[in-house]
This record gives sequence, C-alpha cells and structure tokens, in this order.
Amino acid sequence: MAADTHLTAVEAARAQRRWWTLPLTAILIIALVIGMIVLMVGTVALIRYTGESTPHYRSDLAHFHYGSIGAERSSGIPVRVWKTLPVLFPDTFEPALSQGDGAYAAFGFLYEYDRRGRPADLPIGLSQRRVNGVNLVWFNCSVCHTGTWRAPGPGTPDIFTPTGERHRVSGMPSNNLDLHRFIGFLGEIAADERLAPDQLLPALEETTGPLGRLEQLIWRLVVLPRLREGLLMQAERLGPMMAGQPAWGPGRVDTFNPYKLIQLNQTWAELSPEERIGMADFPSIFLQGPREGMHLHWDGNNPSLRERNLSAAVGAGLDLTIATDADHRAIRRVAHWLKDLEPPPSPLPGLMPEPASSQLLEHGKSLYMAHCAACHGHQGDRGYVFEGDRLGQVEPIEVVGTDRARLDSYTESFRQAQRKYLGFQDFVKTQGYANHPLDGLWLRGPFLHNGSVPTLYHLLLPPEQRPTTFLRGSDIMDPERVGFVSPPCDPGEPDPPGFFCFDTRLPGNGNGGHDYATASLTAAQRAALLAYLRTF
Repeated sequence: MAADTHLTAVEAARAQRRWWTLPLTAILIIALVIGMIVLMVGTVALIRYTGESTPHYRSDLAHFHYGSIGAERSSGIPVRVWKTLPVLFPDTFEPALSQGDGAYAAFGFLYEYDRRGRPADLPIGLSQRRVNGVNLVWFNCSVCHTGTWRAPGPGTPDIFTPTGERHRVSGMPSNNLDLHRFIGFLGEIAADERLAPDQLLPALEETTGPLGRLEQLIWRLVVLPRLREGLLMQAERLGPMMAGQPAWGPGRVDTFNPYKLIQLNQTWAELSPEERIGMADFPSIFLQGPREGMHLHWDGNNPSLRERNLSAAVGAGLDLTIATDADHRAIRRVAHWLKDLEPPPSPLPGLMPEPASSQLLEHGKSLYMAHCAACHGHQGDRGYVFEGDRLGQVEPIEVVGTDRARLDSYTESFRQAQRKYLGFQDFVKTQGYANHPLDGLWLRGPFLHNGSVPTLYHLLLPPEQRPTTFLRGSDIMDPERVGFVSPPCDPGEPDPPGFFCFDTRLPGNGNGGHDYATASLTAAQRAALLAYLRTF
C-alpha cells in the first residue's frame, strides 16, 4: 500500500516535470487558446450587454403606433417586467383581463387585435428599444394621440354596456387614457415587496420565459435595482404633485409641471401656488402642415412645429438634458407624416334621426362665419379652410375668459430654464389662449382647453347653464349635442369602472368663458349652428 502511494507521488512529480519541460511554443499555444476563450466570452458579454437597437416599421402608421422616439433610454421599463406586473398585481388589472382585453386597458391603453380578437403583446403608444442588453418599453407620441369612438345604439345610449363597433382613430385625442392613475400606480408599487428580486424574478421567468444564469445575476444585481431606484425617484418627485392636484381623469394631462419636476429637478415646494395646476386635454394633431407658424399649444407659447414636437416628446418621457436621449430621426418621421394626416369625415350628420335641410345648414354656416370663422377657420366643401384674421393668434385671457390655471402653469422662469437647459429657442410666455383650427372637431370632446364642457351644445349655452359635473371616459358619440355621451355624476360617489366624474368646481377645471354671442343666440340659431358644426 505504501509502495503504491510512493509510485503515485513519483508519477505526479514526473508529470509536473514533463509540464515544465514542455516546449515554450506549446505553452504559448495553450495560453493563447485560454486567452481566446476568455476574449470570446468577454466579447459575447460585451455585445450582449452594450449598445442598443430598436425595431423599424415600414409603414408610417405602424411607426407612429410603435416606433421609438428614444424615451426608453431614460424612462423605460424592462419589457419582461411590463408583462409581469399584471401577474404581480392582479387586482389592478383584473377588470380588463376578465373582459378579454389587454391588461393595460385597465388604465385606458388601447390595443390592436388579431383576427381571433386577441390583443397584441403591447398597447398602442408603447415602443421598444434594446439598451445594454435589456429590452425596454416606454411611451411614444401615439399614446396621447390615438382614441376611439362608437356610434350610439337605438334608444337612450348606455355608456356602461356599449354595443357598437369601436373605431380607432390615430391623431385624435386619447379619450381613454388615464395617465394620472397609471403614474399613481407606478408610484404605489415602487416600494412594494413584490418588486424585490426574490419575488419578481420567479414571476418574471414564469410569465416571459427563463433567464440564463448570467442574465439572472445581471437582473438581480443591476437591472431590477436600477428599475426600483428609478420608480422610487419618480414617486418622490411626482408624489407631492399627484397629491396636490385634482385627479386628471381620462384624456387629460398636466403638460409642464412633471417636466419641471423630472427634467429640471425642481421640487414641488419650489413651485409657486399659481403654477401648480396645469391640467389640459390631449389635443388632436391632424393636419400639422397648415399650422406651421401659428401659435401652438393651448396657450400659444411656441410657433415652431419642430420645437412643439420635441417638447411633446419630453412630455412622453424624453430627457433632453441627456444629449443622446432623443431619436431625432424617428421624431422627424412622425412629424412629416402628421403634416398631411387628415381627420376622418364626420359621421354625425348620418347618425341623426333626420338629415339636416340645406336651408338649416346654410343658416348655421352663416352664423358660424359671422361669429366663429375669424378665430377658427371653417369647414369647406373640399376640406378644412385654414383662413381667419385671428386664426392661430393668442386671445388675451381677459377676452376669452376661460380657466387660467393652464396659462399660469407656464411661467417666464420655466421658459428661461427650457432655453438654458433644454435648448428650446422659440418658446414665449403668453397672456391668453390660442385660437385653434377646428378640423376633426367631432372627435375632440369634451371642449375647451381643460375639457370642462362635455358637448358643443353646452358650449353654446351661457356658462352658468353648462353642466357642473359629468362623466368622462365614454367613447359613444352624442350626434345631437356633438361630443361624447357625458351624463351627470355625483363626485361623492365612487366612479363607475372606466369612468371619471369631472367636477368643474375644482381648481383648473373651470367651465367659464368662451361665451361669444352665446347669450344672444336663440334655440333655433343654436340648432342651425350645431347642424353645420356636425360636418367638421
């Protein structure tokens, strides 16, 4: 036994001597092979976890719906996490899932469907970009500018159980999306234990497929901590604003205050009380070409389409303080497409019980030309006519008289910060709201910049006769009154699922102003004017 042990030791010593007596060339070859293996592994890891890419879409419409504008780089959520959140927080998403809809329809996001009625993986307005080996998802322009409408059924429209075909329109305001609820949801889950790696990773792999061992390590040590840190930071910055404002409701957003808190690193306490309320409706974005040079945004604070588009991209999550964040080529492609994007023809005349007579339409047109055309242009036989002495100009707040909160939220100091830190040169501080063209008017309800008047019928009434409260969130047309069906509601009661009780008595929600000639119009004149406005 001892002899065997001695022989083994001797053989080992001989083998070691043989190793050290290998030719130098062989040693170099072995070292080179080991080095190449290490280099290959490092190269694969470098390629896998550096650089970026994003899908390309051949059609402009698909690019508008899903093309990246670059916001994923600073605001994105991993696609795997996006798809796993409905599993982790089922109570939030269940209403949509139980109806066979896409999960994020719970917040009003829209989906495309295949022939079997199955929703796409991601909603419209969500784009993907692979950044440092991780597929991220975040907003693009269409998330705020794609909406839906349905024709009313027979009898009194039932907004809670609609039966008509749902039509999706790109370029109209997103009348479905409730960004306030969605941002609030992300803030609520930021510190939730279900986002800890030990709970999130198993659910993520079960929902979206397994990760490799190296990927698991990277997700545990880098990806998920970075995600949670970003959500916590956003919750810290936006939380006081969310708590300090009335809820926005579907189809509305505070345009510039999140911008101040995220991109410019201001705090809520630093904002003056006058500038803290800035909610406004998503606008339509049809036919942008004729609008070049007009005063854009609700308060007309920029005449440049290029800067307006780039500013809107910031609102979608782009961070211009990071020089490489914006995908300017993708943004220009959307902007070019929108120059000639026409709204669909209005179906409202055909939805009325009886067609309007030519005499009624002529009477309505004459009233419109006398009272409205100078500020808003008019509908012609071959499309919208962008002509008017005051079209695209800013109307002083003392004249238009509408709620001034959105106007006051855009301050001169903020304009200077935009210029200094974000490179915007054409923004101006105005003292009123802009007179906008009314193309695609039938898709724009509720009305006024803050969406405080449900229909055009109500807008033509004196302000004191307009509804104080009404439900937002319906996409069923009200052809008689022109807008969406918006029944009254009680702010003290829980909102029906998918709807929001809009209260015009809350800050920023005032429904006064824009009362040009409303008191002097008779019922017959209002009926004639509405008949003409149904054609817009």
